[in-house]
Parts: sequence; C-alpha cells; structure tokens
Amino acid sequence: MAVIKECLKALPTCPGVYRMINHDHDVLYVGKAKNLKKRVSSYTNLQRQTLRIRRMVGQTQYMEFIATHTEGEALLLEANLIKKYSPRYNILLRDDKSFPYILITGDHDFPQILKYRGSQKRKGEFYGPFASVNSVNQTLAILEHAFLLRSCKDSVFSSRTRPCLLYQIKRCSAPCVGLISKKSYANLVAQARVFLSGQSQKIQKQMAEEMQELSNKLQFERASVLRDRIRALTKIQSRHDINAPGIEEADIVAVHQTAGRACVQVFILRSGTNYGNRAYFPSHTNGASYEQIINAFLGQFYTNKVPPCLILLSHNATELKAMEGALSGRAGKKVRLQVPIRGSKYNLVKLARENAKLAIRRRLSESSSQRELLEKLSECLALDQVPERIEVFDNSHISGTNAVGAMIVCGPDGFLKKAYRKFNIRSVGKEADNSPGDDYAMMTEVMTRRFLRAQDEDPDHSKGQWPDLVLIDGGAGHLSATMAVFKSLGIPSLSVAAIAKGQKRNAGREKIFLPGRPSFTLDSHDPVLYFVQRLRDEAHRFAIGTHRSRRSSSLVRSALDEIQGVGAVRKRALLHHFGSAREISQAGLNDLEAVEGISKFIASRIYDWFHPED
Repeated sequence: MAVIKECLKALPTCPGVYRMINHDHDVLYVGKAKNLKKRVSSYTNLQRQTLRIRRMVGQTQYMEFIATHTEGEALLLEANLIKKYSPRYNILLRDDKSFPYILITGDHDFPQILKYRGSQKRKGEFYGPFASVNSVNQTLAILEHAFLLRSCKDSVFSSRTRPCLLYQIKRCSAPCVGLISKKSYANLVAQARVFLSGQSQKIQKQMAEEMQELSNKLQFERASVLRDRIRALTKIQSRHDINAPGIEEADIVAVHQTAGRACVQVFILRSGTNYGNRAYFPSHTNGASYEQIINAFLGQFYTNKVPPCLILLSHNATELKAMEGALSGRAGKKVRLQVPIRGSKYNLVKLARENAKLAIRRRLSESSSQRELLEKLSECLALDQVPERIEVFDNSHISGTNAVGAMIVCGPDGFLKKAYRKFNIRSVGKEADNSPGDDYAMMTEVMTRRFLRAQDEDPDHSKGQWPDLVLIDGGAGHLSATMAVFKSLGIPSLSVAAIAKGQKRNAGREKIFLPGRPSFTLDSHDPVLYFVQRLRDEAHRFAIGTHRSRRSSSLVRSALDEIQGVGAVRKRALLHHFGSAREISQAGLNDLEAVEGISKFIASRIYDWFHPED
C-alpha cells in the first residue's frame, strides 16, 4: 500500500498503462487507465477490492507506468504487455495463435492451393481466416475434389514425369505432366476463387448446366466427373451450419461462465459463409464479470489478427467505445462492436453462447475425470498430495545418433503442451566412459539440465516450475540414475517413479518402480494403468517426433557444408548448376570453375575435398 501511495504523488491524469511488480521482478498485473492517477488510487481502498486484488497489492514491491496519448493506445499496449509477461493476476488467453488461411498462389503459371499461416507476403489470394487447422484441412480436401487444383510444391511439380496418387483418386488434374491445358486449369482456378468469395451457388449452377449438356451429348464419363465435383461442393456447403443472411464479414464472440471457469466461443463469418468456430478457455477468470472477460479477450485475441468490420458480442465490453477505437486503428478500417438483442444477429450470438455452454461442460467433465485419475494415481504411488504437475521423461535415438530427451507435462486440465521441452543430448558417445547407446547417461544429462535450470529460475518453488511427480519411461536403472542426479543436486523431496514395459514389451504388464520399495504391477483393467500408459505414450510420441525431426535435419545437410569458403551463395550456385551434391562430387575441376561465382582457388578446394587421393 505504501508503494502505491508513493507512486500517486507523481502520477499524471492522462491515459496509460501500469504494471505491478513483485520482489522477484515478476510482473503481477498489467492494467490500463483512462486516468492513471484515478485508476491507481482505487487500489488504496482495499475494502472495495476482492481478496485476489488484496493479495496482489500485498505482493507489489514497485510499479512502472507508460503514458499514452489516447485510451485506445493504452488498450493496445495493455494487450501486448499481457501477451509478453503473462501476469498471474490478469485474465490470460492461453492459445493466441494466428488463424490459418487458404492461399491460391499467384507466382506460378499453374497456381497451387494450400494452407497458409503467417504474414501474408506471398503473392496470391488469401481466403479466411479459418477457426482451426482442421477446418482448413477439411475444406482443402473438398476443394481439391471440386476444382482439381494442385497442392504439391513447385519443386515437386517441376520434377514430375507421371501423375501422382492425387490424380488417381480424382483430387488433381495433373497439370505437372500436361494432362490439362493452361487455359483449362486457369478456368478451374477462376471457379475456385469465385466459390471462395462466397458465390458457391453460381458455380454450382454453372457446373450443373455443363453436366447436363455433356449428358445430352452422351459424354457420360466427363459428365460423371462434374457430378462428383458438384457433390463435393454440396458437401462443403452443408458444413456451414450457421446461416448469416446479409452479413458478409463478422466475428461472433460469446461467453459462458460456470464453476469459476469461463469459455469464449468464437464463430468466424467471411463472404457470408461460416469458416468454423473455436472455444477458448482464458485463465484467471474466477470472480471476473462477463464484461471484464470480454474486454480482456478482445484485447489479446486481436493482437495478431485483423479484426473484421463487425464483431457481435454476447455481453458488453467494459469500455465499448474505447475498444472500438483501438480495434479500428489496428484494422485500418471502421470496426463496430455490437450486442444484438433481437433478430438474426441475436440468434447467431445465442447459438455461439450455447456452444460455449456445451464446451465448458465438456471441459469441466474432463477436468473432473482427470482429477479422479490424479487422486487414484496419488493413492497408488503413496504420494503425500495429489499431483498438480506431472513431468514425464523419455529418450529417443538410433545407436546413440541424433539422441534427444523429451519432457511432457500433465496436470488437472490435461497435457500442457506449452510446457513441453526437448533436450539435444550432448555428452553421450563423446566421453571415454560413455557408449553411444548409454540410455542411463542420457537420462542423467536430461535430468541434470532440467533441474539445474529449475534451481536457477525458481529456487524457492514459487513460480510453478517444479513437478509434484516425475515419471520416467524406463526401469530400475533409469530410476537409480535419476535419484543419483537428485542427490548430487541436493534435491531431497521430489516424488519419482519409473514405468518399465512388460515382458516382450506387452502393454498391460508394465512394472512400476519406486525408490526404496519393491516393484509392482497394476491390474490390466485398472484405470490408473491406462492413465500411466497414456502419459508414457505421449512422452514417447514427443520424443520420437523430436528425434525424427533432428535426424531429418542431419540427413538433408550437404557435404558442401563442411567445405571452408563455400557459403550459402556458392552452395546455391553449385546446386543450381549441377542439381545435387552427388553430381558436384563427381564433377571435374574445369566443370567446377565454369560455375558462376566459383574461382579457380575455390574450385580446386572443392575438387580436393571430394578427391583427397588425387
């Protein structure tokens, strides 16, 4: 309180953003204000504050302020700082990825159709956004059936000598091998563009007329191709279960709150078509009003997305006009926030809110089941408390090559994928006492690196970086290696268990090893066993995926990378000239010198590298 009162003496009355920071220099809260002095002074009257805010004020050691010209600027800055710092007392949007789009490229004679996420710098037309990757994938699959556009990369397109499988299953017209003319393919592209622009009925009518004309000419095989394309269009139209007459572009944002949890459901309408919906579950919403949740959500949600012209809301934002101004500035056009109370727009919001209600029921049901499993696991392993954070570790390698360690995290809300970590093994196979496949040495390195970092970044266990339970995919040896690491680091009280696969690696016969206790097995129908298997399999999946990614990266590295003086430009010139590293290795000295940018000296060095015996 004294800190806040001291800050008030020099605070201006202009709009701005303030940060409350604790003794560890962690940002506790980011807030914005139309009047900084008036807003911050409200924290000096604790009787009017909730217990959560009182706790926050009690932890505040100092404050930082940024003055802005307008309240809209303050709103945008607040959202950016919340995203940057993830303060524990702010309502946080956990998943704030940008939405995927469908792109029809414009830099090739035969345009490609593909899924695209990121800055829209590539030449072509973008359609979307879509609410989820699944929505895009389903739409792309149907569009390929309907318009037979290619989805392959340009490099694959240029190297094809015969049609690929997509042509055989009638999802591509095979322009790569000349089975369709440039003009006919351009017509398909034009139809796809019209369809994605919202004029699906027009395209469908054209196809139906053309099919009938072919049928009348007894060209039934060509007519059947059009029939299949019309069916694909009908299928994609039937997926759009929200009808929005008169609304070309809008987002629908609806909130439902129950049992201290909140769900925000977002529906996306573009070109009068539903591009899917998605549920978000912001954290730290207990005790917050619907208006506060909407306000926090809008600010963070549109930090990396362009707002549409119209956003329909289930509840008013706390500062509707200021939010409209901020979003309009970000979009570069007028953005309206509207809370409809009747008519077709109200029905859209009502449907979105019903979906939010169903989504939060599912989430609470899953959380309840997860909590029961955690409690049973706690009993099974004789833990002192129900674990809130479980870390599972696994290694993956082939004879010690490209060895990686993986850590996955699980809690009451399921897998916490943002907390997953991967470790590129550094020491195994390099030291004299380590063989390339020494799994125990790998586990020792992973555990050492993981918990040294935890000791460094969270020494007093206050930031939630320490697990309540460590699970290891392995047997008694892996458990001993882990306990040795904990002893060497002075970590006395962590709960640890190892899960070894059964005989012949049969699922259902796993052995569980605990420190100081004999190993045991669980009944093959015990739900705890299924839960433990699911944790282990997720760790194994993540480890295998990480290993494959690293192995693929090492495989694509060219021998040219090892030659001194051959950088990216010269490497590109050589590959463009010869086509592959193998051809370069077999090239003569005169052929190397003929490449643009390759001097006689560099050509000699490249030749000597591949022909040391000469």
